Amino acid sequence: MKRVLLKLSGEALAGEKKTGFDEETCLGVARQVKKLVDDGIQVAIVTGGGNFWRGRTSETIDRVKADQIGMLATVMNCIYVSDIFRHVGMKTEVFTPFVCGAFTTLFSKDAAVAALEEGKVIFFAGGTGHPYFSTDTGAVLRAIEIEADAMLLAKAIDGIYDSDPKVNPEAKKFDEISIQEIIDRKLMAVDLTASIMCLENKMPMLVFGLNEENSIVNTMSGTFTGTKVTV
Repeated sequence: MKRVLLKLSGEALAGEKKTGFDEETCLGVARQVKKLVDDGIQVAIVTGGGNFWRGRTSETIDRVKADQIGMLATVMNCIYVSDIFRHVGMKTEVFTPFVCGAFTTLFSKDAAVAALEEGKVIFFAGGTGHPYFSTDTGAVLRAIEIEADAMLLAKAIDGIYDSDPKVNPEAKKFDEISIQEIIDRKLMAVDLTASIMCLENKMPMLVFGLNEENSIVNTMSGTFTGTKVTV
């Protein structure tokens, strides 16, 4: 694989604190991504916003406004993580689908691909720019647009299970599963819109636990212990 999109769960970035940032976790991600970049792999990144905001459970805030707050949470995450990446020696650029003053660059496919080809790690913040679309859907959309070879999903759990392992201690993990089976069984590894986009555009996924040692590098080097999602 020469070009990948890495989706980082917001909760995973928070580490054991569950909220905000865990700097050591973010530094660990940065050091791993630098190894990929040094090997000539082009990396784009989308972060979730769950370490700051989960507005869909609110009964007092309008869904559109809640989703807008979530989009801004991902902008904060991307600005923070991109600067951690710079600290360890990478060049970065943050793209958003809406204007954020001088903080970010307005997204276009041409600009994003040009930045990748210059050796930058690029961040896609702000989701799709529209409510009712999750960061999973935003990540799949950007992966398709930049013609990534695969999408890497770094989550707080280590793969896709047949039921929620937090609820069911007998839950079984899949080593490999098709995106069609994920849709049919309503496994919700990513949301339904994102799953259908992967199916229609033949975008494979590798789902793994971010907090396992060297999980990103291992995923790219073939010693993969998560779940491979085929198309």
